[in-house]
Amino acid sequence: MSVSAGAMSGYARSGTRQRAVQLDTLLLLAVAGLLLVSAVMVASASISIAAKESGDAFYYLKRQLFFMGIGVLVCGVLTRIPSTTWEKLQVPLMLAGMAMLVVVLIPGIGAMVNGSRRWIRLGINFQPSEVARVGILIFIAGYVARKHRELKIGYQAALFPLGILGAAAVLLLAEPDMGAATVLVAVGVAMLFLGGMQLRYFIMTALLGAVAIGVLMFFSPYRWKRATGFISPFDDPFGKGFQLVQSLIAIGRGELLGVGLGGSVQKLFYLPEAHTDFVFAVIAEEFGFIGVLAIVALYGLVVWRALRIARAAVESSLPFQALVAASFGLWIGLQAFINIGVNMGLLPTKGLTLPMLSNGGSSLLVALAWLGMVLRIGHEANVTGRSAMPRERSNERSGKVVRK
Repeated sequence: MSVSAGAMSGYARSGTRQRAVQLDTLLLLAVAGLLLVSAVMVASASISIAAKESGDAFYYLKRQLFFMGIGVLVCGVLTRIPSTTWEKLQVPLMLAGMAMLVVVLIPGIGAMVNGSRRWIRLGINFQPSEVARVGILIFIAGYVARKHRELKIGYQAALFPLGILGAAAVLLLAEPDMGAATVLVAVGVAMLFLGGMQLRYFIMTALLGAVAIGVLMFFSPYRWKRATGFISPFDDPFGKGFQLVQSLIAIGRGELLGVGLGGSVQKLFYLPEAHTDFVFAVIAEEFGFIGVLAIVALYGLVVWRALRIARAAVESSLPFQALVAASFGLWIGLQAFINIGVNMGLLPTKGLTLPMLSNGGSSLLVALAWLGMVLRIGHEANVTGRSAMPRERSNERSGKVVRK
């Protein structure tokens, strides 16, 4: 079955005629659009702070373009690697991810920045949680693909993957990084539901997760401060509400068409993290409501194509691959939703970047690498579906009835 009506196809010759990797054109165009916006907006939002910190107004742009180039190369390489490779390596990938979450907590190895120990300095600030997320979700995909029948029967089969997600969440909370923990657990539980978990068990798990988040916030003063600060930020505009107030001012100034590229005032040392967590507010200020709609549309297109590839993989009897593709789409959609919600004052501050758009080396590299896996899965689903069609026609001619 074809993954995309607009999928690119071709042939490569190496002795015998072989099918080239077929890539989902719409998904590629959407990601290319996000990367283009990323380059423009990182340059625009960081020009003042970059000049102040490094003396080079385009320091963050150069850094972003460097990681973007490496990420695109990695993405291209991963489109050539069969997805069965990742299925075979699911356990080592999960263990490596968990190990990284432990290592980053060790003083002297994990770097403390703004009160959180989330990074390891390897010439650059490397964030292990980004890599760990992919490794753990690949393992969850493999587990669900093997145990989907048991998941449909009862709750017992879900306990082991929930334990893995819980352990990873505890390690992330120790950094602390509640945003990453929330996204990881939410996507993991959604994968269990897609794999066959009964609706009542899914709702029960979601409610338990919500209660756990509420308890963590209540008994942690700084988390409670964040959770309640977004409700009425103007009550303390120069304290706990400062960042959100500046973000709302930026969004309000944009109105319908924005103030124009480079015209943002809030990015000039008013809005903290203007080129990272709050780049959406700068986009809204400079390009207005129309620019915001364009960004939302690009993310919607990425999510749709990822889930379309997942469905094609299911139809081609590739359950592991379907869950990996679905996890990518769910992650992109959920994290973008949370980031935009935080910028608009709909959700408390979580410290999550806007995927493939905010400034950030490790997050961009991992996102593009994951994209390469999804594009490969789309190719495999396409080829497997097409190769099944001649067999079905042959069976029909010979009088055989094929039931799915």
